[in-house]
Amino acid sequence: MSDQPGSLCLVGGGEWTPGCTFDVSLWQEAGRPQVLVLPTAAAYEHPERAVSTAEAWFSSFGAQADAVMLLSRPDASDPDLVGRLATSRFTYIGGGSPMHLRSVLKETPAWSAIVEAWREGGVLAGSSAGAMVMGDSMVDPRGGALTLGLGLVERFAVLPHYDTWSPEKARRSVQLATGHLRIATIDERTALIREPDGTWRVDGAGSVTVYVDGQPAGLSALKGN
Repeated sequence: MSDQPGSLCLVGGGEWTPGCTFDVSLWQEAGRPQVLVLPTAAAYEHPERAVSTAEAWFSSFGAQADAVMLLSRPDASDPDLVGRLATSRFTYIGGGSPMHLRSVLKETPAWSAIVEAWREGGVLAGSSAGAMVMGDSMVDPRGGALTLGLGLVERFAVLPHYDTWSPEKARRSVQLATGHLRIATIDERTALIREPDGTWRVDGAGSVTVYVDGQPAGLSALKGN
């Protein structure tokens, strides 16, 4: 087992499109592996289209993407799918419905395999819904309130597509994040990346702001996670 996890890449949406330059560097740093793409969150939104977009994007810089068609909760216990995830060096969870994604992955062999592959040094990326479920708290897109995520990152929530949210809705989510909960607002085609050594950085087309108790706090607020 690696003595530290791999990079964790949280994208604010607009994945696999021009501007997402961080995908190239993450793929190179991981040793140029095959990228496993999970269209789980888009299960009811033509997931094959998400896969085609991912395949075209990664092939544009020489990478190969392959789909793991984990679309329903029974799929999350399929030994073949779980085995592929357990050995992945770069797993990318796409956008769609965060509520469906959470219900499919929560407390399943597939989620355990994803987490273990990351802890053993593999890259783990999630965009929009795929980023939202990573925290122990999650913004409910239906109204902006907070609910439970999958808990990979503690005292943390992601608000993606920040550059497209109404100011009122975004303000409500930020103000609800109390009790030292860190909430990261992430623009589309922008990544908040946790490096293997635990430091955090921003890459891509837009910006990221971290709030604590409703106030901007900077990336240093994420230290220790």
